[in-house]
Amino acid sequence: MSSVKVDALERALDILEVFGDGRTSVSLKELAAETGLYKSRILRLSASLVDRGYLRRDEEGRYRLGPTTWRLGTLYRRGFELSDHIRPVLADIVADINESAAFYVRDGDARVCLFRRESTHSIRHHVDEGERLPLELGVPGRVLCAYEGKKGDLYDRIRRDGFMDALGERDSDTAAVAVPVQTAEGQLIGVLSVAGLNSRFNPDERKRAVQALQKGRQVLEAKLMGEIS
Repeated sequence: MSSVKVDALERALDILEVFGDGRTSVSLKELAAETGLYKSRILRLSASLVDRGYLRRDEEGRYRLGPTTWRLGTLYRRGFELSDHIRPVLADIVADINESAAFYVRDGDARVCLFRRESTHSIRHHVDEGERLPLELGVPGRVLCAYEGKKGDLYDRIRRDGFMDALGERDSDTAAVAVPVQTAEGQLIGVLSVAGLNSRFNPDERKRAVQALQKGRQVLEAKLMGEIS
């Protein structure tokens, strides 16, 4: 059955997604430029979003995300019931290799950084928790696609190897490795990933990272078995 899209809802979501690049506030002019909508329509749609708490408008007339988005984000993360299990695993991985580690899940046509642990390096790869990134641009997204059954030589190889290791998938200055996290039945939960600068995250270090990720995956899957089954 084909999906039926509601234009007003689609356009309201377009407004909310303007904040997806990490901006904390945007003007009406910026919203119009980003969404391609007339300012009059943005004003009508944003009035409903403000009324429901998805947006708020400050004294300067700039829009910010409202408390409803925070509440839904909190509920989303609670729904996984993973934080208490994943954060210690990420901490162990970073302690072992000292590059930033993260846990990603799929959200529609994007991937979301659900949990993150930064390395201690002053210069490092960085992504914010909650940030949405392209699904098929970047190692974690490729692994998500592979273990959701996407066809192609690349995805066959990821499934065969049980991980992906690549340079410059999303950023030419970084390298990343990632492994899937699954239930006992093989259902994909998410992806554990490590990323670092090419200058120090060399092939030998990435091999160590794969080992650390596989160890973390085993620990996490063992802990989650009772939570999800």
